[in-house]
Amino acid sequence: MVRALSRRADNGLALSKKDVDDLLTWVIFGVIIGGRLGYVLFYNLPFFIAHPLEIFAVWHGGMSFHGGLIGVIIATFLYARGWLRGLKMLDLLAVVAPIGLFFGRIANFVNMELMGRPTDSHFGVFFDGVSDVPRHPSPLYEALTEGLVLFTIMYCLYQFTGLRKRAGALAGIMAMCYAVFRIFCEQFRAPDAQIGFLTSWGLTMGQLLSGVMFLVGGGLVLCALLRPKK
Repeated sequence: MVRALSRRADNGLALSKKDVDDLLTWVIFGVIIGGRLGYVLFYNLPFFIAHPLEIFAVWHGGMSFHGGLIGVIIATFLYARGWLRGLKMLDLLAVVAPIGLFFGRIANFVNMELMGRPTDSHFGVFFDGVSDVPRHPSPLYEALTEGLVLFTIMYCLYQFTGLRKRAGALAGIMAMCYAVFRIFCEQFRAPDAQIGFLTSWGLTMGQLLSGVMFLVGGGLVLCALLRPKK
């Protein structure tokens, strides 16, 4: 799909099958390395300082979306070897990324991960082996918003607007929309046990990182709109 979008991008970027394969290889490494290091730094640094070898034990779980995103950005620019070309690649990835987010959140729900906060609503589910009270199925909320809704938004912006000609605009909008959806869904998701709430009024690490992501995305969109078309 990335290759198909690049052929229609009308922004000077055309990727061959080999280009796409190579880019996706870099992206996969970026997700894994960035996601793991993000979890280490943002969510459980004291534990990993005490047990440094556990950093490599990815089979024990522990990945951060925001860390993975940083990893993807770095990997994309390293592969692109150019600022403008890298932005154009990120724009294409921003359109298809919600598909992966959707299936990732569905997998979280199937594996009973990222449990929600307790609820007495009709939407409550039991997280087997984790909780004896009904909780919000927060991974499904994220699959809907960060996956289906976000993909619809990004595809429509790509297909029906001229934003694809503004390098970085789609990537910035994706970052902003994801941040809004994540901040909203965190209201129904239990905070990480080792961190809890960061403030007395219930700020979570996911919301804090998403707030920063929103500002960076907004800056990227502003720069894209102010930059002359190329």
